[in-house]
This record gives sequence, structure tokens and C-alpha cells, in this order.
Amino acid sequence: MRVAPTFDGLRSGPRHIHVHGHRGARGILPENTLDSFRFTFDIGIRIIEFDILATSDGTPVITHNPCLMPFSTRTEDGTWLEGNGPLIYESTYSELSKFDVGGLQPGTDYASRYPDQAFMTGLKIPRFDTLCELVNEPGYQDIWMNVEIKSDPRHPENTPPIPAFVEHILRVVFDKRVSKRIILQSFDWRILHECARQAPDIPRSYLSYAPKPYAPMAVNVYEGSPWMDGLSLAEQGNSIPALIAADGGRVWSPYHEDLNTEDLAAARKHNLVVNIWTVNESWDIDRMIDLSVDGIITDYPGRVQRRLLERGLTWLPPDNQGTDMGSAEKIAGGQT
Repeated sequence: MRVAPTFDGLRSGPRHIHVHGHRGARGILPENTLDSFRFTFDIGIRIIEFDILATSDGTPVITHNPCLMPFSTRTEDGTWLEGNGPLIYESTYSELSKFDVGGLQPGTDYASRYPDQAFMTGLKIPRFDTLCELVNEPGYQDIWMNVEIKSDPRHPENTPPIPAFVEHILRVVFDKRVSKRIILQSFDWRILHECARQAPDIPRSYLSYAPKPYAPMAVNVYEGSPWMDGLSLAEQGNSIPALIAADGGRVWSPYHEDLNTEDLAAARKHNLVVNIWTVNESWDIDRMIDLSVDGIITDYPGRVQRRLLERGLTWLPPDNQGTDMGSAEKIAGGQT
């Protein structure tokens, strides 16, 4: 019987680096769906990273954007949404469950980014409690969940008030008894501070995206950032790892292009687990392996598995090797 590692078991070792399936296996199957998560487990990946929002009736659901995405959402009659769909926070789960999120709309930029993703029909936005029930099934009780709580300080109208939002999520965590197999992470560090107040024993992961020219998404780490909830980089010598450690964090999750050897050494000094997002290309995978990060978050978990095997490594710590190593042979085609 496989047993979930303790938190310290999520660190890398001389012969292994953990792989986190990003939204399940977004490059292969529809993202943030139960089918994608189950596939990821069945090829031997023991950690998944996914996104949570909450409905108007307080139900935590697994989906990424504050509104339903038009390029991946169909109505009951199979019609693609025109423009953004309803706001998750203004919808009940019953209303959201009428939509199909099993495929990408042909001809869209998003579909072109994931040409190998299977097109499926009848997939629904999962509730968080349903996924927790899945990871409590026999065979999946060693799974860890890296839960990104979606929140944007610039748009508080898109999510519940933070204390209630965190409470909705933690109610499921404790009701389903998965608190020993979960990391709570966010780009919005106000969320992490609320997690610390409500569940101080659950490890918190600080997502970061550093300033850069023409950044395609919101940068969240800079002096005076509303995402950082009053924390000051200057007070910690402009060191993100030092700042996270001083704030009681246990995990740092930077964008892979932002990581350098100096910051990684600082993270090691402060005993932080370092999980990198989102690493898909072979040369980036190799760089993360060379750096010996703790976890590689990827849309193509099979691609990372194979690269680790080619370099004489694995994605499983020593205690869990053996039963799952053969699962590498089951990795679906297209993950190259």
C-alpha cells in the first residue's frame, strides 16, 4: 500500500524530483477536470496542481478564470460561448454544471497552444469535494494536492470576501480529511495570510511572478504591491525567499524563468520547498533538473517523467518507488 509522504517528503533528493500535474495534464486532457486528474494519477504522478474559485452558494469549484472561458466552454446544446461566460462567483453550482468544459474551440489561440489535448464531450466543472473523494479512493491515498486559490486584489468583486472564501475551502479540506496532503497557494498573499489565521498547520505556498518587460500576466512581487499584503522586500534585502520565510511560508513557487542559482540557494538556506511553474519545454525541464528544484509543475507530466528517466532519475521518493515505476510505460503518446 502506498502512503502519502509527509511534507518534508515533498523535497527533492539525490535521485528524484517531484512532478506536479498542472491542472491535471493540460497538454493532453481537458484542464481541471476529473478525467485529467485521474489520468495524471494513473501514469504515476502523485501531486496535482489546480485552481479553486467559489460559487454564489459557497461551493468551491475547480476552474481557473473568474468567468467561464469561451474557448473551452460549450452550452448544453454544444454551442461555444460568445465572449466570457458567467462570473463563477455570481453563479450557483447547479448553473455551472450545465456547461461542458471537455474541449478547446478549434481555431482559437488557446487551442493552438495545446494541439495534443483530447477533445471530449460531457465533462463538467468539478467540485473540490468531489476531487477530495477521488483522492481518498484506494490507490490514490498517497496523492498530494497543490491548491491554487484564485484571487486578485484589483478585482475583489470576482470572489467572496477573503475570510469566507478561505473558510469555504477549508471546510471541505477538514470534512474530507485531506489536510495532511494539501498545500494552499496563491499569487494573492492576502489569501495566504487568511489561511495562516484559519489553518496555521497547513503549508502555504507563495506564488511569485517578478517584474519583466512586456509581462503577459499580472506581476505580483515588487515594493508596494497590493498582492503582497503589506510585506516589504526591502526589509528582507530584496530577497523573496527571505521574505517568505520571515512570513512563515514553507513553499516558494516562482515562475521558472525567474529562478536563478542565488535565489535557490537562499531558499535552501531558509528551508523552503521550491516548486517551479509552468515548465513544458525540454530545455526548461533540463534547467530545472540541473538546479535540483523540489517540484516541477507542468502541463506535460509524461514529458518530465521521460526526461527524468533519461537522466537516471525518477519522480518518486525512494519509499514509493517500485509500484509506480512501470507506469512510465503507460504514458500517452504526444507528450514529447
